Amino acid sequence: MFDGTTYMNCDLPSVGRRLEDPESFYAGLPAETIVVFDEIHRLSDPSRILKIAADEYHGIKILATGSSTLEATKKFRDSLTGRKTSIYLPPVLWDECQDNFNISDLDRRLLHGGLPEPLLADKKDPGYFSEWMDSFFARDIQELFNVRNRTGYLRLMQLLYRSSGNLIDYTQLSKQSELSRPTVASYLESLQIAGNIFILRPFHGGGKRELTHRPKYYAFDTGMVTLVKGWNVIREEDRGVLWEHLVLDLLRSYYPTSGIFYWQDKSNREIDFIVKHQNDIVDAYECKINPDNFNVFPLTVFRETNPNGRNFCICPYIKESYKKNIKGHIVEFIGRII
Repeated sequence: MFDGTTYMNCDLPSVGRRLEDPESFYAGLPAETIVVFDEIHRLSDPSRILKIAADEYHGIKILATGSSTLEATKKFRDSLTGRKTSIYLPPVLWDECQDNFNISDLDRRLLHGGLPEPLLADKKDPGYFSEWMDSFFARDIQELFNVRNRTGYLRLMQLLYRSSGNLIDYTQLSKQSELSRPTVASYLESLQIAGNIFILRPFHGGGKRELTHRPKYYAFDTGMVTLVKGWNVIREEDRGVLWEHLVLDLLRSYYPTSGIFYWQDKSNREIDFIVKHQNDIVDAYECKINPDNFNVFPLTVFRETNPNGRNFCICPYIKESYKKNIKGHIVEFIGRII
C-alpha cells in the first residue's frame, strides 16, 4: 500500500539468505525508502537487521511485522530501546466494523470475532479457528518458546478462552488442564507475551477493601471464545462479557501508553475498566449493552478514594454521546472512545 516499498517476506529462505549481509542489502536500496520485513521473527537474528538500519542508514524507514513475542525470545538479542515504536494490531474494532466494513450487527462481530476473514464470511467456520490455533502453537509457541507439550498447552488455552473475562485461578486451571501450577503460570505468561491473552490487573487507589492482587484475563478475540464455548448464536446473557472484550480492544488501541486496569472491592462492587493517566487522573469505564442498566453505586464507592477523572458508560448502539448527572456524578454515555 506504500509507494516505492521494498517488501521482504521473511518466511522465504531466499530472503533469509539475502539478509545474511545486512550492509550490502541496505547499501543497495535508494537513500529514502521504506522496507517492510513481514514475519521478521522468522529470521535467525532479527534485532541485528533492525539495529544496523537504525544506527547506520537513517534515511531508510522500516516497518517490521511479526509475532508479538519478538522481544521475549532468544532470537531478539537487543531490545532496540530508543530505536523503535511498537504498534498494537487488535482484531477489527467495533468502530471499524461500522465505518469500514459496513457491519452494524453486534452479534455477528461477537460470534465471528475480529479476524478479517471469518468476520467477512457468511457463516462461521470452526475449521478456520482450529487451523489458526494449530498454526499459532507451531509458529509462535513451539518455535519461539520451545514448548513441546502441545496437548497440554492447547487444553490450557481452551480453558482460558472458555472462562475469558474471569479472575485467574491457578489452582483450578492446574487441576482442569492436568498441568502443574508452575507450568500453568509459565504457559500463561507465554500466551500473554504472544498477545493471545491480555492480563488485566486490579487498580489500587488506596481503599482498604479493594482487591489488589488477583488479575483478570481476556482472550484476544471473541471468535475464539464463542468457538470453544460451542456457541452458534449469541444469547442475551452472553453479550455483556463479550462486549467487554471489544471495549478492551478499543481502550488498548486508543490509550497504548496508559495503564488499563479493572477495579473491584471485597463486596464485589466493580468497574469494568480503569484508565490511569498522569497526575492521579483515572477514568472509569462501564460496559453496558443497554445504557438503562448502568448502576452508579460502584462508581460512587470508587470516587470516594479516586475523585479525579471522567466517568463513561460505553454502549454499542449509542450514536450521539450525551451526559447525565447521576447522584452527583457526571457520566458520559458514549458509543465509541472519545
